[in-house]
Amino acid sequence: MKRLLGITAMMLTFAVSVGAQEYMDLRYNFNKGELFELEQKSKSETYMTVNAIQQRTTRDYNNLISIEVTEVNPGKAILTFRYKELKFNFNGKNQNIYVDAKVSKPEEPFQAGLKKMLDQPFTVDLQTSGIINKIDGLDNLLDNAATAFSSLKKDEQEAYKKLMKDQFGTDAFRGWLEQLLIMYPAHGIKTGTQWEESVPLRGGLIGRIDLYWNLQTWDAQTAKIGGTSKINTDKVQLLTLEDDIKATAEISGSTSSNYLINRSSGLPSICVQNTEMNGTYTYKVNRAKRIKHDLKVPVKVVTNASYKIKQMK
Repeated sequence: MKRLLGITAMMLTFAVSVGAQEYMDLRYNFNKGELFELEQKSKSETYMTVNAIQQRTTRDYNNLISIEVTEVNPGKAILTFRYKELKFNFNGKNQNIYVDAKVSKPEEPFQAGLKKMLDQPFTVDLQTSGIINKIDGLDNLLDNAATAFSSLKKDEQEAYKKLMKDQFGTDAFRGWLEQLLIMYPAHGIKTGTQWEESVPLRGGLIGRIDLYWNLQTWDAQTAKIGGTSKINTDKVQLLTLEDDIKATAEISGSTSSNYLINRSSGLPSICVQNTEMNGTYTYKVNRAKRIKHDLKVPVKVVTNASYKIKQMK
C-alpha cells in the first residue's frame, strides 16, 4: 500500500511538473557589462510611377553594431550602441552612392559623414518587455557627422543631411529596431500563444504598424517565434518627400518575420523579415516643382532584411 501511494505521489508530482513546463516567461534579461554584436543586412527597393515613367530606388545596408549593457534597473536596461561597420549603397535618380565608412573615398562626401558615425555611442532605454522608452544621442551623432558636408553648396548640404537622416536618424533606427525586438506579453505563454502590439510608423511615413507574434516551439535555451505586421498610413497627413515635394500617402502592406530567440537574454539570435507595401502618393500642387494639379503616383516598396545577434562577453 505504501509503495502504491509512493508511485501515485510521484505521478502527481510529474504531472504538476509537466503542467508547469507548458508555460514560460519571455523577457529581456541583461547583466551590466554584457556585450553583444548585431549584424544587419537589408535591401529595400522602391518603385514609383510618375507621369507614366517608372523610377526605381534601391538602398542596401550591411552594418555591424556593438551593444553594451551599461545600466540595469528594475524593469529596464540602458543599452549603448556603436556602429563598428557601415556599408551603404544608394541607387536612384541617376545617382549611385556606394560607401564603406572605413574606406576613404574623397570624391564621395557621404563616406566622410558615415566615418564620423563609427564608434560613437548612443543609447537605447529598453523595458524588459521590449518596449523602447527612448533613444538618446543619435541625433547629436548625425549633427556631428553632417559637418563633413560643410564645404558643399547649400542645397547639396541639405540633400546629404536629409539622406543621412532618412537612413540613419532616430526615427529610421527606432522603426527597424521596434520590428526586430519582440515586445513580450506580461503573462506566461505556451506553444500556440498569440499576442500583439501597435506602434507608430517612423522614418517618413505617418501611420501605424500592428504587430502580431506567435510562439511556435521552445526548449530550455531557445524559442521559435513567427511574426506578421499590418502597415497602414494616415492618408490625410501631409508629408515632405524628396525634392521638397508635399504629398499625402495611402499605402498599406505587411511584414512576415521568423525569429530564433535566445531565452537567456531575450534577444533574437536570428531574425529574417520580408516586407511589401503598395499604394499611392498624391503630390500636391507646387508651381516651383511644375506640379500644376494633384498628381497620383503609384508606389511599391519591397524590403528583405536579416539580423544576427551574438553575445561576445
